[in-house]
Amino acid sequence: MSHMHLELDAPPALPAGALRVIPLGGLGEIGRNMTIFEYGGKILVVDCGVLFPEETQPGVDLILPDFGPIRDRLKDVVGIVLTHGHEDHIGGVPYLLRERGNIPVIGSQLTLAFLDPKLKEHKLKDAPKYVVSEGDIMDLGPFELEFVAVNHSIPDALAVAIKTPAGVALHTGDFKMDQLPLDGRITDLRAFARLGEEGVDLFLTDSTNAEVPGFTTSERNITPAIDAVFASSKKRIIVASFASHIHRVQQVIDAAVKHDRKVAYVGRSMVRNMQIARELGYLHVPDGVVVDKIDAAPPHKMVLMSTGSQGEPMAALSRMANNSHQQVSLEPGDTVLMASSLIPGNENAIYRVIDGLTKLGANVVHKGNALVHVSGHASAGELLYCYNIVQPSNVLPVHGEIRHLHANAKLATQTGVPNVLLAEDGYVIDLVDGHASITGAVDCGYVYVDGSSVGDLTDSELKDRRVLAEEGFISVVVVIDSATGKILSGPEIHARGIAEDDSAFDEILPKLSASLEEALSEGTRDNRQLQQVVRRVLGSFVGRRLRRRPMILPVVIEA
Repeated sequence: MSHMHLELDAPPALPAGALRVIPLGGLGEIGRNMTIFEYGGKILVVDCGVLFPEETQPGVDLILPDFGPIRDRLKDVVGIVLTHGHEDHIGGVPYLLRERGNIPVIGSQLTLAFLDPKLKEHKLKDAPKYVVSEGDIMDLGPFELEFVAVNHSIPDALAVAIKTPAGVALHTGDFKMDQLPLDGRITDLRAFARLGEEGVDLFLTDSTNAEVPGFTTSERNITPAIDAVFASSKKRIIVASFASHIHRVQQVIDAAVKHDRKVAYVGRSMVRNMQIARELGYLHVPDGVVVDKIDAAPPHKMVLMSTGSQGEPMAALSRMANNSHQQVSLEPGDTVLMASSLIPGNENAIYRVIDGLTKLGANVVHKGNALVHVSGHASAGELLYCYNIVQPSNVLPVHGEIRHLHANAKLATQTGVPNVLLAEDGYVIDLVDGHASITGAVDCGYVYVDGSSVGDLTDSELKDRRVLAEEGFISVVVVIDSATGKILSGPEIHARGIAEDDSAFDEILPKLSASLEEALSEGTRDNRQLQQVVRRVLGSFVGRRLRRRPMILPVVIEA
């Protein structure tokens, strides 16, 4: 097993006839999945998703893959292949197309339908789009692509076999092996086996559930739990789920029909996605079940299908929990069904929402106390089956945090895979003469979307935001006579976000003035140096007396 290295040099030139693979996101985190494949001077992109920010990234809207390694080679990109329609696989596409708008985009019917509103929002019209289905074969530059049906928590998911003279790479995308899926579309293990017999040189496999033993529970197994919630609820039911989880919405609609309830969608993305799914035939809704108004029927006859299952601050469910939703006010006895898993990093936000809902008197049913959600990712048993069926020469675990990648790599090794690679975002993997190896790394960091700004926010500025949030802010204003070098006014200290009032700083003012006068008497007139004097003296006092390290902003004015 080839392990990850802490420091790697830039990769050498790609040898003639070799295939290069560089993950630009998704290895080490759950999100912003993006992998590039290079052969013969041409580049193929597989997925381009977003990562949602954590509490340590205040103010950030989205996190993108780093396009830097291919930015000066965008003319060589022959296409973007999308494995399925989840945000962590398609959300970054508009930002890449903003850099070159005519890159072909390839995906299944539902995947491209979910992408379309994003492209319209960004006013992107030039990208040609090609709809593909399982079994389709497509030539794109030097790459021959074969698409394989896989089962996931969203319909129309595809694995892709990428064939070049250097060998065959099989990318599973996100997948599981549900043998009784709600839509009847199973993972095509026959195609996996056929590709394995033909020879898979590099197998890129979903790692998210590699630590989970056995097999992922079938979606059908949660139907009784949902039905039980509907049977026992005497008032309104609010179901929170991903806005892309069509199977879950279908189960809710089926339960609503059975228990004579109406369904209303809450949340812009939920309304949009379910309309798309219904129009394309992925969601089956009997006439009269879905209504436009949340009060179209008495509370005991209503179901609200809502976004916000991950505790997103601005999503519908969070606003309900905060009692700030403009349309929905929870009442004691309402039931909230959180039909989703906890994405790593979102736990605190989700539990805050659960606490808020409970405080308002709602009965909250979630994965922790009922079988109301199953994962969309293959567990260890399914991964073992895949390795034994495909029998690849080389394996690169993808899509997961570090522990998931390691667990997946261990499974591959146990099945006898000759060469297993552990990599991170930015690592360069070259497939030469059937053997894959890590040959270097490229710079590959987080790219933050902050309002209308893309990539301008730095880690240093994020640190400043955290300091402001956690430690507070102190401003100090001093006016200096430019002719005499004497203090004309100040120092004046004003604090924000600190429990003590401004009078707490009275005892440091004489020392602060003395330090400034000493610096001025020694001929210091540079404002930056004077600001440093203020920071040093005041920072030492605040750290010693108040046990805090706030942001200190000195303002030195010459008059």
